Amino acid sequence: MPKRVSKSNFSSFETDAVTPKRRKPIPYEFVLDALAPISPWTRPMFGCLAVYVEETIVLILRDKEASRADNGVWLATTPEHHESLRREFPAMRSIELLRKKITGWQVLPLDAPDFEQAALRACELVLARDPRIGKIPVSRRNSSRTMKAKTTRGKHNTSAA
Repeated sequence: MPKRVSKSNFSSFETDAVTPKRRKPIPYEFVLDALAPISPWTRPMFGCLAVYVEETIVLILRDKEASRADNGVWLATTPEHHESLRREFPAMRSIELLRKKITGWQVLPLDAPDFEQAALRACELVLARDPRIGKIPVSRRNSSRTMKAKTTRGKHNTSAA
């Protein structure tokens, strides 16, 4: 007669492998709802949630216990756009965690009285493809340049032959 195997004979590793991981709730899910018409996609980044439209990173949604002052919606932008964006988002500021006075990233802080309104306005700008918001990540930018360089070199090599 076959021996019965009790559950206690399974190692915790085996049972842990079967148990699905609990995902953290999406912070500020209303932002993704607002961007739904342009099919954003997300990726975990530094314990936050990065939001992309095609290959461009546009926002990061941050809600963490550490450095609570930087919780909110981070805008991917560049310093030359800060002044014009600050007119639309008076509470917008540089991110303290980055330890620089001026960074490309700016935050719409969660503790601002108009946080939700500002976040939805940022979504409107992203939907309108406002050039002040969004960056192509360096790794993707470099791979695009590499591909163009290879294509260009290939064309030059074939024309010389």
